[in-house]
Amino acid sequence: MKLNFFLSVIILLFIPISTACSQDNTTESIPQGYKLVWQDEFNDSKLLLPDNEWWFETGNHGWGNNEPQNYVDRVQGNDTVAKIENGNLVITALKLDKPYQGSDIISARMNTKQSWKYGYFEMRAKVPGGKGTWAAFWMLPQDFNDWPLDGEIDIMEYVGYKPDTTHTSVHTAAYNHVQHTEKTATKKVAGIENEFHIYAVEWTEDYIKGYVDGVEFFYFENDKKMDKKTWPFNVPFYLKLNLAIGGNWGGTRGIDPDIFPARYVIDYVRVYQKQ
Repeated sequence: MKLNFFLSVIILLFIPISTACSQDNTTESIPQGYKLVWQDEFNDSKLLLPDNEWWFETGNHGWGNNEPQNYVDRVQGNDTVAKIENGNLVITALKLDKPYQGSDIISARMNTKQSWKYGYFEMRAKVPGGKGTWAAFWMLPQDFNDWPLDGEIDIMEYVGYKPDTTHTSVHTAAYNHVQHTEKTATKKVAGIENEFHIYAVEWTEDYIKGYVDGVEFFYFENDKKMDKKTWPFNVPFYLKLNLAIGGNWGGTRGIDPDIFPARYVIDYVRVYQKQ
């Protein structure tokens, strides 16, 4: 009996303590010391309505990237571009039979009403594929006036013409894609268009780290020069979700007409901060 007891103890010692697991083998790995302060699990469609958790940007003016889609406010006619479905938020880019306000493509661009300074920000999602899709989960400052001086944090970007490759980046006046100096990293994730994965950044006063399924692959350090051109990340930022079509990056290899309706499915968005 003593032998069996000691064998049991040894076995228990070697069983790894894992983080919480979701469906599709994704793993939620929250850095130590953080506490959940905000979340949308997308179980209540009321949270998408005005005066609740999100607001929608609208318009058909290219959005700085020559994007052809028109962002509309949830519903245009019988077409819903942002809806709750089976516990998920589904952002859908649709091709219309007739142009609406100059575009025959509509989609959604959503923003949290709350903003945060520093924290761990994550989303569990399944991204759309096909040439022309450009899904994003990102951040801009609450008091945004000037890009790239005010800064941008791209937690996850996915362009469909580069299958199974996710991107995390930051943009500042000194480091941005217009000057080809942006700070960015990519990670291959097999089956990214067919399975849910967790995309996250940890943003502190010292660094910004990017993760997929709890694995760090991006790191940007604060140079502590107190120069906004290199580190504008010391003010509150909003979270943003959008599905663009085409544009300077997403449309580099054209737009496949068969991608529609393109569906960007988000299981949840969560914000953690240190107490």
